[in-house]
Amino acid sequence: MSLKGFHIVFITLSTVLALGAGAWCLWIDSMHGTPAFRVGAIGSFVAALGLISYGIWFYRKMKRLRIIT
Repeated sequence: MSLKGFHIVFITLSTVLALGAGAWCLWIDSMHGTPAFRVGAIGSFVAALGLISYGIWFYRKMKRLRIIT
């Protein structure tokens, strides 16, 4: 696997991890009602959106440079 391919896989797994952490924080918040977990969920979902945006940007850049077909 090339470094660019690994980068895309790593960004995808990081996005899934951020979404999972956000879902876990929401689940814990619904059980205990602690505002800190709600803040953690919001932060995780914002991070996931940032990772998705970065992944799309990276993929388009590699495609534009014809590094990824």
